[in-house]
Amino acid sequence: MGRRTAVVLGGSVAGLCAAGVLARRFDEVIVLERDLLPPDAEHRRGVPQSKHPHFLLNSGRRAIGAIFPGFEEALIAAGGMHLMPSMDAAYCENDGWAPRKSGSMTMVYSSRVLIERVLRDKVRELPAIEIREGATVTGLRSTGGGTARGRVEGVEYRTADGGDAHLAADLVVDALGRGSSVTDWLSAAGWTAPPEKTLDAKVTYTSRWYDLPPADRRPETWWWKHLVVTPTQDTGDHPAEHEFLSNFFPIEGDRAIVCMGSWGIEMPRRPEAFEAAVDRVRATLFGRATHACTPTSEVHLTRSTGNKWRRFDLLDVPPAGLVCVGDSICAFNPFYAQGMSSAARSALILGEMLGARDDLGLAFVREFLARQKKSLDVPWMLAMARDQAYDFATGTEVAPRWRRRLAARFSWPVFNAINAASREDAYVERTFAEVFNLDRSLKEMARDPRFWFGIARYKVRQRLGRTVVPGGFDARQDPPGTDFTGYTGTASRGAARRGDDLVGA
Repeated sequence: MGRRTAVVLGGSVAGLCAAGVLARRFDEVIVLERDLLPPDAEHRRGVPQSKHPHFLLNSGRRAIGAIFPGFEEALIAAGGMHLMPSMDAAYCENDGWAPRKSGSMTMVYSSRVLIERVLRDKVRELPAIEIREGATVTGLRSTGGGTARGRVEGVEYRTADGGDAHLAADLVVDALGRGSSVTDWLSAAGWTAPPEKTLDAKVTYTSRWYDLPPADRRPETWWWKHLVVTPTQDTGDHPAEHEFLSNFFPIEGDRAIVCMGSWGIEMPRRPEAFEAAVDRVRATLFGRATHACTPTSEVHLTRSTGNKWRRFDLLDVPPAGLVCVGDSICAFNPFYAQGMSSAARSALILGEMLGARDDLGLAFVREFLARQKKSLDVPWMLAMARDQAYDFATGTEVAPRWRRRLAARFSWPVFNAINAASREDAYVERTFAEVFNLDRSLKEMARDPRFWFGIARYKVRQRLGRTVVPGGFDARQDPPGTDFTGYTGTASRGAARRGDDLVGA
């Protein structure tokens, strides 16, 4: 069939990635974006989460690179930083600072607004794509709603000057995010509303932007680019801030986003409270580093963090002519940094199918939903593994009490055991990096005997005092900058916890 027009609802990361694959298969691709898009890397109303740190996982980097060749190079040229977290990040786990050591995973660090600006630049290189700014989508046009012949045929929208308009479309892509009204419009047209899976673990996080001090004014111990402090596992009395997952996240322009988040704890939202809270994070460097910087923003707080999956794949008759990507189909707890990468992966699936099939009817949509569901299962399972641990979590996916207790008791200890074993077992390190980056599922990891053998072997060696790479460096001190890559010596427990320099490192 001829493919003349595709319409994308929303011009954020998910919408731009979808537009990129559609441009190869349609005569024209029209992106309807409610905001007036800034020419540079700036915040806008439609992406409030841009004020918080954003990780672009390896699978997402590859997917975006396949859609927009040269994207990563352009992001780095614009100021993004290609780093190796195990070498460039200081990571404070339960027992203290982890050792610095090379690993298999790299990341490109930047702000969300820079990622979007680079994506917009790439989109504008494609002549088939037109971005209509100030366009508010108000409805869908369809026929045969709820029947096997039902189809979405276009969209209605309000223009920047307040006029009403509509577009006929061979394919509509919903990338309107968590607040998308598409399911409501479909229900009004006769389709059954898709069942929803939900889980809200009451995560709240708060961020503030800072300028770093000039390089020549930073202490010699400031070797790191990124600081991460995980929640304590101490069950005794301690400040609430010890429960925070805290990030000192580097971005372009010699800046950082300082972010603290928690499950079920009220977070600071005013500058004075924020500045006081960083001093109570259990790794004392976090507060010292923050106070060495110059704040450049107010405090930004977000509570809209529940996991929500609209299961269009479970409908007997999903609407033809429509696909959903990004948070419109599946929104994750942002703590797990899965949103942008999952959206790019969905867009890549759409592109592969458009290249293999001519008919965009019901069979096309069903196959897309099945393939997308398989892709979304990977991050969804990761999000559930942690968020189901809390008794105050709400939603359809709340786990039985016995499972909540198991998750609460063992999730962080297992995570710490994996990190520790990764220091001395390349297979464990590589496998977990693949799971973290959505290249391998949690289920595959759980069924991998070699992975669990590596962890068990490390725990036995630890109990016998035969581990090689030390860990647990004192969280009250600066993290040691020693590079333990290839380290084959031994160290006493006391030396490890003091963070002494170790010969042969």
